[in-house]
Amino acid sequence: MRKLIFSMTASLDGFVTDRRGEIDWSAPDEELHRFHNDRVREVGAQLCGRRLYEEMTFWDTAHEDPSAPDYMLEFAQIWQALPKIVFSSTLERVKGNARLATRDVAAEVAELKAQPGGDLAVGGAELAAECIRLGLVDEFQIFLSPVVLGGGTPFFPALDQRVELELLETRTFGSRIVFLRYGRV
Repeated sequence: MRKLIFSMTASLDGFVTDRRGEIDWSAPDEELHRFHNDRVREVGAQLCGRRLYEEMTFWDTAHEDPSAPDYMLEFAQIWQALPKIVFSSTLERVKGNARLATRDVAAEVAELKAQPGGDLAVGGAELAAECIRLGLVDEFQIFLSPVVLGGGTPFFPALDQRVELELLETRTFGSRIVFLRYGRV
């Protein structure tokens, strides 16, 4: 059965955006970008909330920039080929290799997990929070950034019960980012 993976950069105090909703503090350097490329290449489909979907449309045309570094061009190719399922109550259509989810999150994820293929990734703080609250996330990948934001959108939502995890992998990057990969026990 496919796993659902939540992966995002978080500040040392646990936020994925600052108080203004910005993520400019989390831009990856080349080493980290290449690591992301390798990870995303293995994903079978990406679940997106509306905001993440709209933010990531940048990659639909990134390959047209002749000054873009090769690792960004590589990510653009990976992202364009990756199937995306977009959860939105406001969008009427999506483009590229994307489709709008037609059912609630739990039903969509259950069907996707039962299908063959690579693991599933979930992105977007609100959608990921819903998946975490529903107990759908099997693996958490945190790219811990050496910055304290003091507020913003938390990596983990408030939960009614504890989630037991085991550490599966760690890696420290030259940019001082620490990658932590945890699986649900």
